[in-house]
Amino acid sequence: MREHIDKLFEIIGGLKASTVQEVEDARVKLLGKKGEITKLFEEFRTVPAEQKREFGQILNKLKTAAAAKVEELRQSVDSNPEKGATSMDMTIPGDIFELGSRHPVSIVREEIISIFDKLGYVVAEGPEIEDDWHVFSALNFPPEHPARDMQDTFFVTTGNDNPILLRTHTSSVQVRSMESRPLPIRIICPGRVFRNEAISARAHCIFHQVEGLYVDKNVTFADLKQTILLFAREMFGEKTQIRLRPSYFPFTEPSAEVDVSCNICGGKGCNICKGTGWLEIMGCGMVDPNVLEACGIDSKTYSGFALGMGVERIAMLKWQVKDLRHYFENDIRFLKEFSTAL
Repeated sequence: MREHIDKLFEIIGGLKASTVQEVEDARVKLLGKKGEITKLFEEFRTVPAEQKREFGQILNKLKTAAAAKVEELRQSVDSNPEKGATSMDMTIPGDIFELGSRHPVSIVREEIISIFDKLGYVVAEGPEIEDDWHVFSALNFPPEHPARDMQDTFFVTTGNDNPILLRTHTSSVQVRSMESRPLPIRIICPGRVFRNEAISARAHCIFHQVEGLYVDKNVTFADLKQTILLFAREMFGEKTQIRLRPSYFPFTEPSAEVDVSCNICGGKGCNICKGTGWLEIMGCGMVDPNVLEACGIDSKTYSGFALGMGVERIAMLKWQVKDLRHYFENDIRFLKEFSTAL
């Protein structure tokens, strides 16, 4: 064994390599699982007990010398590109990297923000985990309102006067803005919201909203109607018409649902609009005086309007997507359809 070790020391001292592959071959031959030095360590178990210390030290020196030599050769090859060059043909065309695209929800969200930016609205944002005051109480929701029930809202904490919950609408951002921003206020509030609903082709427990708020002196319902008409024509085309249907929301009075003329059939009736010629896009109304007062705004001096829409809903109408779940499945085939929509 001692003669074998001495011979290996000589081999290690005379090792040379001109390519990365030759360095690797030398490493495997000496230090690999079936290498010469590895075999010696296996034979070490047969060495008499009185000689184990001496041979153990020699084997460790041998292994250290081999590892140092391999590293020396590797650095030598790396520092000499000509010796370390591989046989790779650098003229072969490389792999084509496919460019990604923005998600359809992001595309529509930015488009909505861009339209309202032209009308002088600025973006306002707030936390997704909110308290009851900003989501319900300040917005004139009565204590017995069904939205406060566990089956409609995801509550984080309960059992106190101001529980924590996942916001069900971005109207909470409007409340925070009315509490802190100087008047007049003209904001757009995009964000993700959460509702305890069964997932289907028409509903999801997570979705995105964009809400608008304008508070100033002498704001009227006519201002609201004209704002919505300008938005609809920017989003769906200059020939788009709107209609407002009476509705109810705790935080606005009067309130309305907004429909736009179907951009598929031009208002004649089709399967998308269910033969009516109209498509619902948002809710709106004049801010209830109770909401203004709750936020510290004098309702006798100031008035305002609010509007809100689901981003997925607008995207469904814009591209005729019939299943809301497509937006959350990350199916590459579906997302590629929007690569030219930017």
